[in-house]
Amino acid sequence: MDTIGVLTSGGDAPGMNTALRGVVRAAAAYGKTVVGVERGYQGLIDGALRPLGPRDMSGAINRGGTMLRSARCEAFMHAEGRATAARTLAEAGIEGLIVIGGDGSYRGAADLVAEHGVPCIGVPGTIDNDIGGTDYTIGYDTALNTAIDAIDHIRDTADSHDRLFFVEVMGRGSGYLAMMCGVAGGAEAILLPERPMPIEDLIAHLRKGRDAGKASAIVVVAEGNVTGGALEVARQVSESSEFTDSRVAIVGHLQRGGIPTAFDRVLASRLGAAAVEALLDGESGMMVGVSGKEVVRAPLKVAWETRTRFPESLFDLVKLLSS
Repeated sequence: MDTIGVLTSGGDAPGMNTALRGVVRAAAAYGKTVVGVERGYQGLIDGALRPLGPRDMSGAINRGGTMLRSARCEAFMHAEGRATAARTLAEAGIEGLIVIGGDGSYRGAADLVAEHGVPCIGVPGTIDNDIGGTDYTIGYDTALNTAIDAIDHIRDTADSHDRLFFVEVMGRGSGYLAMMCGVAGGAEAILLPERPMPIEDLIAHLRKGRDAGKASAIVVVAEGNVTGGALEVARQVSESSEFTDSRVAIVGHLQRGGIPTAFDRVLASRLGAAAVEALLDGESGMMVGVSGKEVVRAPLKVAWETRTRFPESLFDLVKLLSS
């Protein structure tokens, strides 16, 4: 294999550029050429390709976002679109593809493998840290620390004004990030997609804290919480209780951007290089990840068949420490 393609797909995550750097420079060290695909799978259909060399990666290690950009691609969800993408790869002489993204991106890669025999390797890049096959995903640590910094600032104001704050963080289908934000931020309650908390129970919990002498409180809400986002939860609490003077803060896309942490830089560097090595070893339809301290390989389907979940014991910990 002489030429390797690489793309970033799905939501951007801090450290994607670091992973890209790992791919390009590792490939160069092995005497291989790298071609970047712009705007994810859409770029494969449009033929938006450009060569990438080691010097193109200068400054990438601490740069947020994705230099290759990302985009949703409706056409790639259909067989005709994937056939076009496969032709683009073949015409460009690209013999293997590295996909940096989450489980949705992996599904696209798995289809390319199954339908057209394109060797593909996945690199986990998502702030949600919710896919199987790896203990950590690129971008999770940075997003977590961004949210914690926001919660720390909000708590100062909450304490100063004896006020209830609802803080919404990202997580449509997974509450992993919200759970860790809540634990690390000392939240009084955490509302998640996986374990709904009725408004009545939340109000009872807030009353218990108030009766114990708590004048302020932080409630972390995952955006995918079944009751609704932070605005909706605040509205329902206000209409159903005496907690009418609350405030809402939505951290939102602040978590997606910014300079990656040292943890994410190391993780992304290791996995970018590992993806190149997996292709050169003849692997296909696989992803690279970390288990403990070691880099591991697993089938792409593990990403969506085996979700990474937070320990259930953390719910008991939050209840214990918020009393």
